[in-house]
Amino acid sequence: MNTSKWSYTRGLHDLGNGSWAYLQPDGSWGWSNGGLVIDGDQSMIVDTLFDLKLTREMLLAMRSAAPRATTSIDLLVNTHSNGDHCNGNQLVSAREIIASKAAAEEMRHEGPAALAAAMRNSATMGTAGEFFRRIFGPFDFEGITQSLPTWTFEGSCERKVGAKTVKLIQVGPAHTRGDILVQVPDDRTVFTGDILFIGGHPIAWAGPVSRWIEACQRILDMDVETIVPGHGPITDKRGVAAVKTYLEEVSRETRKRFDLGLSSFEAAKDISRSSFPKSNYSSWTDADRIAVTVATLYREYSGDQTPPNVFGLFAEMASLAAAR
Repeated sequence: MNTSKWSYTRGLHDLGNGSWAYLQPDGSWGWSNGGLVIDGDQSMIVDTLFDLKLTREMLLAMRSAAPRATTSIDLLVNTHSNGDHCNGNQLVSAREIIASKAAAEEMRHEGPAALAAAMRNSATMGTAGEFFRRIFGPFDFEGITQSLPTWTFEGSCERKVGAKTVKLIQVGPAHTRGDILVQVPDDRTVFTGDILFIGGHPIAWAGPVSRWIEACQRILDMDVETIVPGHGPITDKRGVAAVKTYLEEVSRETRKRFDLGLSSFEAAKDISRSSFPKSNYSSWTDADRIAVTVATLYREYSGDQTPPNVFGLFAEMASLAAAR
């Protein structure tokens, strides 16, 4: 597949055969992608967006493209728990909202109310709050009513959209605890959620990163042609291979520094300073996320089960951003 035929512009992109991708450049913090799959008068949406305004715009574009199939949505699938993939659920009149069991559990503890409160209180949070306001300032988290999944699964399952089979494959914990892939074999298409950030540095909140690498390999082993990432432009297997290589390289570089006894933040600073500027990743956005991924790798290497200090990690990312 020649990915150049897919322009990276905001809005709905027809993938052919009843599948669409909804893209939001530049794919940085919060600017996530969605998807639509139809067959006959049945339909499935893959992910909603970070706030209600953005989700309304996406739904309007989908209804304009396929009015008969989107009058009432049969299935809404959330690929994981991050708000930029599920905060707009309340606007979708779906027969079922589907996610992995682990993702649904995370959603109960990470809802939009927490984001709204963090934004209101960000002025008291020092450099972490400044960074938080900068990356999430474009979004409105007020007035969102959380709509949780109504059906969950573990492992994998299959659902139908018309005559099309849709495979839901849990590959988390990786980026988050409950990541899933949404594969449409008839269309040779897969919606990956945040297992893929194309053109941007991935961020591993949950890990283990080794499992994320395995998830990339799982996509590479699929008979797919069109790959819609959670963030960034539509890609093919070259984009998957780039993310896999990145995670492998960061894992190796982090392990060296872990074995030398550096702190996770010192390791992140050193990798950011010495490895990224001259690498294939120099043009990727959001290099500051390395602080989170390295911290997750440190927990993986040491067997530490302590939950991450989220606002401490935001402060570390803010420090890296200021240094750059």
